Amino acid sequence: MTESTEETSTPTPETFADGSVSVELSHESPVSRTLRVEVAAEVVDKAFDRAFRDLRKNARVKGFRPGKVPRSVLERLYGAGVPEEIEHQIVRDTMADALELASVAPLIEPAVEAQRPSAGQAFHYTVRAEIRPDIELPDLASLKGERPVVEVAEDEVSSKLEELRQRNGRLIEEEEGTAAANGHVLSIDFVGRIDGEPFEGGSGQNVELEIGADRFIPGFEEQLIGAVSGEDREVVVQFPDDYGAENLRGKEATFAVHVAAARRRELPELDDEFAKDLGDFETLEALRDQLKSDMTKERENGADSVAKRTVMDSLVKLTDFTVSPGVVEKQLESQLASLKQRFEGQIAPEVLQEHLARAREEGRPAAERRVRERFLLQEVAKAHQIDVSDGDVDSRLDELAAVQGMEPQQMRHMAEHQSWREAIRSELSEDRALDFLIAGATVEDTVEPAS
Repeated sequence: MTESTEETSTPTPETFADGSVSVELSHESPVSRTLRVEVAAEVVDKAFDRAFRDLRKNARVKGFRPGKVPRSVLERLYGAGVPEEIEHQIVRDTMADALELASVAPLIEPAVEAQRPSAGQAFHYTVRAEIRPDIELPDLASLKGERPVVEVAEDEVSSKLEELRQRNGRLIEEEEGTAAANGHVLSIDFVGRIDGEPFEGGSGQNVELEIGADRFIPGFEEQLIGAVSGEDREVVVQFPDDYGAENLRGKEATFAVHVAAARRRELPELDDEFAKDLGDFETLEALRDQLKSDMTKERENGADSVAKRTVMDSLVKLTDFTVSPGVVEKQLESQLASLKQRFEGQIAPEVLQEHLARAREEGRPAAERRVRERFLLQEVAKAHQIDVSDGDVDSRLDELAAVQGMEPQQMRHMAEHQSWREAIRSELSEDRALDFLIAGATVEDTVEPAS
């Protein structure tokens, strides 16, 4: 008895032709296509003729009148650079037609490989394009999610009220000779050194430090307990192993600290006058009610976010499809650009580069997840005819204008000029698709937020 083996074969390339352009299409993967494009020789010849006509108009060659230089002379003088120019021109002129002919819609700029064209011969080039994956949605009614139950206890409101009280306390200068203790706010100047050398970010002047607030390196604040105004102290600390600046992790630093002033925080009474000072509140009870309402709204938003995340988790797990690597890379680059914009100028350039390098290494799974979510939501919107009108986009732009303090027409003009409208349309479409998923999914209330 012989064992049969199943042979796998590469699909035969498809061919398409239309006039002077023909295409051989290969399916390299579920999300990549290769187009081998041939452009007829007569198109190439016309491109050469056009290129030399343009050269003749502008060429200045000794012994010939302007516009009368023979082509043979132009070929000898300038011919080496013409094929490269023609290559780019023919690709620009024909690639869109070739993609349309093969029904290929690239998600990102395709990669092109070509050789230099020659007069009298057909021109060939190769296009490698990444395309949208085919997605088969599961039964959306089978999706599951979790939503934390929102509760705000009275003691939490009291804690928030106490935070406001602390924040609105007045700083009173202490008498000379008063020893600093927990709760005191010191004004300090300091210079930090590692192995006797100052380091970037290790110095400061007129810096406010509240003892016990734990906002400085562990051990720093405690060593200033008992200090008085005008005193100089030496503070020795060790940077944590997980400190943000990699070059400082685990290192011991010595700080020369001058205590310029010590102040105490004088807290206001929690009464109706305190509420009136904070805003349009007649009573302390009215302030408490507003705080509770704000805290509830914030937690409702958080609970909604958990529900959306867990329902998307469910959809991602139930849907298997290939993701285009180039699209993931583009998403990762977008994430890195946002990170750079957020921190540039706030931290040292070398520290920022370390953060970006680490984010590039660690951020790819998040980038792929975002791409998967976007494809899925777009498929949901398409399958269930979730549309976004021009009026919807205008309304969103008007909301953005209000937030920015701009006139609506000015915001709409900027959107047109900077091509924001389609991005906003896509964002609204994804939001509506996600709302559609939430409405049809089984979302269970949970006491604790889902992890």
